[in-house]
Amino acid sequence: MPAARFVTARSGSTSAVALVLVGLACQEVGASLAVLLFDEVGPLGMVMLRLVFAAIVLLLIARPSLKGHSRAAWWAVVRFGLVLALMNGLFYLALERLPLGVTVTIEVLGPLTLSIIAARRASAWLWAGLAFLGVVALGGGGWDRLDPLGVAFALGAAASWALYILASARVGREFVRLDGLALAMAVGAVLSLPFGIADAGGALLRPDLLALGAGVAVLSSTIPYALELSALRRLAASTFAILMSLGPATASIAGFLLLGQHLSVLEIAGIALVIAASIGAVLMAPRARRQDEPVA
Repeated sequence: MPAARFVTARSGSTSAVALVLVGLACQEVGASLAVLLFDEVGPLGMVMLRLVFAAIVLLLIARPSLKGHSRAAWWAVVRFGLVLALMNGLFYLALERLPLGVTVTIEVLGPLTLSIIAARRASAWLWAGLAFLGVVALGGGGWDRLDPLGVAFALGAAASWALYILASARVGREFVRLDGLALAMAVGAVLSLPFGIADAGGALLRPDLLALGAGVAVLSSTIPYALELSALRRLAASTFAILMSLGPATASIAGFLLLGQHLSVLEIAGIALVIAASIGAVLMAPRARRQDEPVA
């Protein structure tokens, strides 16, 4: 490879990594801002604001066609929208009771478990065991330190994230570009309306809270998705997955800096073990393409 081409490729990969890291940072800043708004609109009110504004932005960008889709395709969109609403609802309900870093770490167990099951290799159980040790350590030496209901919500969010991956793949096969995601986000927004209105009440009439809700939607959904989509054009799928495994670390940093949430040494060790398990599962997973082959 000519030197100039090598430098260009290396520069492109470096900038793509930076895009993913910025996307992760935006996502956790958005989550931190959402936590700060819980006293005003409640967790379910925040879910509604995030989904409604994210749906509006995606519908304006994608402008999906409503014609030419089968009944099965529409049912796939409805199921995807239900999973989106459920995943976000459980995540924010967990955030109300648990530190941001702990919540995200437990949530990561969903896709991690899915990847371990899909691997169908004996070595996958090594990463499962490592993740289990991480979860035990998250209790900081005693699970009584963590709100049991918050842990249950976070585990529900983890299961929903695994369902999200499966539902997203199905919708991606039925719809082009962002059409399926935009329509599913709209379904999720509609499903969240009664719960969000009941939780937020009159606060929804305040323009400042609506503006902050829109900011959460942009930070947590629009910006990260756009940056990740751009990065995927220049990064190997395995590299991208490893970077996304750093979510619990960025969440812990955001929780500490923005929310004043301190973690014990054992909790930090637990987060590190779950990250290591995620990276190991990615590296050992069977791949159809070479590790250094970027996604188209």
